[in-house]
Order: sequence, then structure tokens, then C-alpha cells
Amino acid sequence: MLDSLKEGLQSAVRKLAGSTTVDEKTVKEFVRDLQRTLIQSDVNVKLALAVTEKVEKRVLEEKPLPGITRKDQVISILYDELALLLGGEGGLHLDKSRTNVVVMLGVQGSGKTTTAGKLARYYGKRGFKVGLVAADTFRPGAVVQLKTLASSSGVDVYSDEREKNAVKIAKGGKAFFESSKNLIIIDTAGRHKEEKGLLQEMKEVAEAVKPDATLLVIDGTIGQQCYSQALAFHQAAPVGGIAITKLDGAAKGGGALAASAATGAKICYIGTGERIDDLEEFVPTRFVGRLLGMGDLKALMDLVRTSEVEIDEKAVQRVMSGKLTMDDLLAQFEQMRKFGSLKKVLEHIPGFSGLVNPEELDKAEDRIKVYRSIIQSMTGVEKADPERINSPRLKRIAKGSGRSEKDVRELLSRYKQMKSLMKTSKGREFRQMMRRAGAQ
Repeated sequence: MLDSLKEGLQSAVRKLAGSTTVDEKTVKEFVRDLQRTLIQSDVNVKLALAVTEKVEKRVLEEKPLPGITRKDQVISILYDELALLLGGEGGLHLDKSRTNVVVMLGVQGSGKTTTAGKLARYYGKRGFKVGLVAADTFRPGAVVQLKTLASSSGVDVYSDEREKNAVKIAKGGKAFFESSKNLIIIDTAGRHKEEKGLLQEMKEVAEAVKPDATLLVIDGTIGQQCYSQALAFHQAAPVGGIAITKLDGAAKGGGALAASAATGAKICYIGTGERIDDLEEFVPTRFVGRLLGMGDLKALMDLVRTSEVEIDEKAVQRVMSGKLTMDDLLAQFEQMRKFGSLKKVLEHIPGFSGLVNPEELDKAEDRIKVYRSIIQSMTGVEKADPERINSPRLKRIAKGSGRSEKDVRELLSRYKQMKSLMKTSKGREFRQMMRRAGAQ
């Protein structure tokens, strides 16, 4: 997520931390590093200069609080100013006790329909009864796409493919779901922001359904252009919040975030990947914490809670006693898939973000895919007792999984190491940690 911005900020912080003293020269050099990082991340030059000048002024004028080092004070001030740059608290603050109506706005290609599906999933997991309305009559395939996204979350969709009037579909969908749902999400057409017909349609839909919120979806890869796009929509149908998509690795993501916040509209959600669960509520303070390598434990707990990870008590007992089977190992791999990626988990943990080389993480995830296919090619007897795997069995497993014999031997070696570890002093430490976490 915003790798170039994150790497630049963390590099500047590490350089500051490694300096012997924090004098005026060090501060000015730190500020120049920040300016370079923000501008390279497509943050508007005036905004970048304004925020860094404010950081410099505060650092040079404010005295550190008792017990706080000068270096910690500089990082704290940077944290505050970046959070202010990115606006206030996110989220739509919906009420389960009544019917909430949200209208999705955005140009074609921004990821609006995908975000509508993700939003339905997000709130469905939080106890809302969600209905989706397919009111995009302009793009062929929009209705099918929305139904496909909804089916993976068990969400109902209202559509009328004979009707070409988006306003009538929006009104019909609201009436259809009003008595059975407490959240109705209306997906609308996306064209170019300059098209008067689109902006007029947005205005008419908003007047017809009187939404509790309008959510503008913006493609994070367009950077500073977000500002003019947000203003154009805001004039047609007042924007209640913004969702920024495609932030996973977007070089212009920093510019998109800063430009959107500058419009005065609240950034509510950010899309961090292609999976249906890759949508999170935007909280500037926590987001900046992750950018600076401070982690975000609350977001990690949210990730765990909504990833539908199930704990098999018997499997945990086997793992902790050193009697784990290949099935147990496969189950662990399957649970990890629900989180999306190791990189996503680590960036939420204080002290780990930026500590592990992203390339090494990618390699680790690739190896897990290899191991999964190998385990799935084993018989039940082999999974329960890998010691039975002799040379002929090993060759059969390699052939069946489409992997090399070297890969199979590597997995067996890893398995033995893990099993052995559980019986050593390190294993006892792990078991104690698991007990404290409530797994036993």
C-alpha cells in the first residue's frame, strides 16, 4: 500500500534516528527529505511545502515534553501534521435501527461497482442487512458484475434490465428493499466527469431517493486530478464521503489522498487490493501510523475478526504438543489466505512494518502456494504420518502436484523443523504465548 510514500517517509525517519544530534541543520535536512518524498508521491507542491514548513516551524519552536527525546518529538509532530493533511475520521456512521440509503458516484473505470460490492460485504459482516440496487444503465455488464460480487457475500440485488431510466430503477430498488433491509446501496452510471448528462442524472437520483450519504469513488492512480473530479461531482450532488480505490502500490496514491482531503469531503474508505474484503475504513491517525512504521493493531484486530478465521481447538493442541500433521499445516495455510497477504498483516504490527524485505515476503507467499499444492497431492495416510513418505511416494507426490522432488523434500524438511521446534524451549515459549492469547 503506497509503497513509495511509505519507504520515503520511513527512510527519512531512520536517517533522523541515526543522527547524533537534532540541531537546526538536521531538522532542515529532514524536512527536505520529507518534501522530496511527498512531491514524488504526487502530493500537490503547495500542500507538500505547507505541511513540511509547519513541521519545521513546530520542531524548532516547541520544547519537548518531559521524558520525550528530541527525535521522538520530531516524529510525533510529523505524525500529527500528516494526519491533519489527510482530513478527519472516516466511515459513514450508519444506524442499524433504521433504513440507510447510500448512493455510489464516480466516473467509469474508477472501481465504483466493485466498491459497491465491497461495501456490501463490509457492512454485511458487521451485522447490517444489505440490499444492492443496480442502477447503472450505461455500462454493459454492470448488472452482471454487481450480481457476481453480491453472490460471494450472500447479498440481494435489485435490477430491472428492461428499464433504461436510472432514476426509476433507483426509486424502485429503494421501495423494494425498504421494508427488509437497513442498508440500501445504489450503484449508478459512470461516464466522464465532464458529461453534463451524467452529472444531471446524479442530481436527479439524489433528489429521488434522498440518500443518507453519497459516496464518491475515485481511482487512486490519478493522483492530484482527484481534486477537480471531486469538485465536479460535489456541485452536482453534494458528496458526503470519498472512497479511494487501487491504493495497493499506486505511485500517485499520496496525491490522491491529499487532493481528496483538500476538497473538504471526508475520505471514508480505501481500497487496498482486488479481493472482496480489501476495503477498510479510513482513519488518518492509524493510516499515518502504518506509513511511519508504527503499525495499526486495531486494524489488525478488525482484520482477524472479519476474516472468518476459525480456531480448531484440537488442531491447536496437536500443534502445541509437537504432534502436528500435514493437514494441520494445510489448515494454517488456508487460514493465512483469508488475511490476503503476509505483507498486509506485518504492516499492521508495530515494529515490523518496513523491517522485512517485501521481496522476501513475496517469496514466502510463493513458497506457501507450492507447499499447498504438494500437501493436496498426498494421501490421507501420508498427511497423517509424513514419515511414511519414501522415494517412490515422493516421486508420485511431486508428479501429482506438478512440483519438483526438491520442493517436496523442502516441505518435508520444514515440517520436521516445525515439529521439532514445538518440543524445544522455543516451543514452550510459543505454547505459553498461545495460552496467554486464550487458545488453550
